[in-house]
Amino acid sequence: MAVTQRLELRQSQSLVMTPQLQQAIKLLQLSNMELAAYVESELEQNPLLERDESGDAAQAGLRTEAPDQIAPRDNAKDSSDTLDLTSSDTLPTGSDQPLDTDFDHDGEAGPMADWSPQDSAFSTWSGGKGQFADDGSSLDQRLGEVIDLRQHLLQQLQIEVSDPADRMIGLHLIDMLDGSGYLVGELDDVAALLGCTAARVETTLSCLQSFDPPGIFARSLKECLALQLADRNRLDPAMTILLDNLELLARRDAAKLKQLCGVDDEDIAEMMAEVRALDPKPALSFDTQTPEPVVPDILMRARPGGGWLLELNSQTLPRVLANGTYHAQVTKQARSEPERQYIAEQFQTANWLVKSLHQRATTILKVSAEIVRKQDAFFQKGVQHMRPMTLRDVAEEIEMHESTVSRATSNKYIATPRGTYELKYFFSASIGATGSGEAHSAEAVRDRVKRLIEAEDPAKVLSDDTIVELLRGAGIDIARRTVAKYREAMRIPSSVRRRREKLLQL
Repeated sequence: MAVTQRLELRQSQSLVMTPQLQQAIKLLQLSNMELAAYVESELEQNPLLERDESGDAAQAGLRTEAPDQIAPRDNAKDSSDTLDLTSSDTLPTGSDQPLDTDFDHDGEAGPMADWSPQDSAFSTWSGGKGQFADDGSSLDQRLGEVIDLRQHLLQQLQIEVSDPADRMIGLHLIDMLDGSGYLVGELDDVAALLGCTAARVETTLSCLQSFDPPGIFARSLKECLALQLADRNRLDPAMTILLDNLELLARRDAAKLKQLCGVDDEDIAEMMAEVRALDPKPALSFDTQTPEPVVPDILMRARPGGGWLLELNSQTLPRVLANGTYHAQVTKQARSEPERQYIAEQFQTANWLVKSLHQRATTILKVSAEIVRKQDAFFQKGVQHMRPMTLRDVAEEIEMHESTVSRATSNKYIATPRGTYELKYFFSASIGATGSGEAHSAEAVRDRVKRLIEAEDPAKVLSDDTIVELLRGAGIDIARRTVAKYREAMRIPSSVRRRREKLLQL
């Protein structure tokens, strides 16, 4: 067989993941806080990218409307995907004009006054004038003035301990507290470090254990609970025995505890309830970290004529633009080819970022509108009417890829009349129905299980098998292990433990 050379031509299609395309996909899955940080980084690195501060920021918000009933969609309009709109054919080049995120839209314009947070301030009484006067301090400022646990303990240390050496020991012990208020470390090590006796450290610790909040400076859970009971003058011998058998208390073995403590049924029930009311982590009440509120990406409200109005939250939309005027100036002043190439690359990057932010906003709004359309019964009647829905269901309706829908709903929140939810919340598995009925959403079935347990008779606690029979009677085909999985996910104890708890409450 002879070896010969020949020339062949072949055609093939492939998707090339350019750096710009990879970055566009990454932008879609970022949360609003991550996106803001990314844009800030780009503003620092790119001299041709600047923040757009002209006009009202609220005008950047997009709106769309969702019908009040589920209706067929016309997919012939705007069926482009994020991957399509961020391809090499649609990305801007260095010759493109600068774009702005303040784009026109066919829907309604203007801010949503109902959703605009207003700064709240405290008012103080002006003595002698008989009126309230605003001191100009906001709620966030007032929360920032709250003292933390260490300052609270230092104030008590200065009042209760007068000896300078004991104060030094107390200061060292305060620094040994963990986040829950427990003392970590050995007292002998403290005595060796400070050059004093272990007995003096123990005496100082006993004084510190009387500080507020009760239970602080404990070295174990048993000691923490004992300190709180002693503060209430309830640490009697029977309660001490109860604390020595916390494992029985965790199992709610009232019969064994009653025998050990030598009390009757009424007393042991009161003792167990009293211990459960104590705080096992006393330091958490002084947690001064203000939780960050969830900032929704989509704002939703009911239309007067029916249906829903969706709008992108303008506060989460970065407003940037490529500075064409500055680009023209620096291009004229460029002296070498590397300089002109750098300017062209930065200008193209700025244009691409502005266009990608635009496409990200429209994709999120489009996906959210389809979710609201499919889950209209949930917003109208509640969680029991939630429909099963998957990423494929939404992707097929709006003609996008499932991965695009997944990225558009990742870490995105929508503010609805029923509360703020993550967009991922509305995707749930399907549970079959008995007979020829429609399938049920897993979230709706989980809520039904919770309601059945909450409404159960204390004298007739529902077992998992009984719950299965009730659900099947309601047209839900579900297995016992699925009910047990939902119950454990909601941290609901078994029927045996629930029966014990409710008998103790009786």
